[in-house]
Amino acid sequence: QVQLVESGGGLVQAGGSLRLSCSASGRTFGTYTMAWYAQAPGKEREWVAIITSGGHTYYADSVQGRFTISRDNAENTVYLQMNSLKPEDTAVYSCAARRTPQAGTPQAGPYNYWGQGTQVTVSS
Repeated sequence: QVQLVESGGGLVQAGGSLRLSCSASGRTFGTYTMAWYAQAPGKEREWVAIITSGGHTYYADSVQGRFTISRDNAENTVYLQMNSLKPEDTAVYSCAARRTPQAGTPQAGPYNYWGQGTQVTVSS
């Protein structure tokens, strides 16, 4: 069992930056694919950034060039650096962990463990 705890959300003006952190329990963090998902009001949850155990990264088109996902396996933590934020980035951001190997893909999932989420609000 893996427990995920996000932090770093808040209120920021458009054009500003935030850094989200997700701390994971357990001793096998380095073997998991990690992802950040965003759920905006009235919309479905969607992935925005993924990092595999090997360090490969994937980004949704909407955040490419503005967001950066990274991980520190020694600290059991995954980060999401969010720059040039836009009001449309407003959402609850959750981190997720995916055991590997398993059927599916990093983009399609499934993901096995989820954090509780942290609110990011971008004002115009």
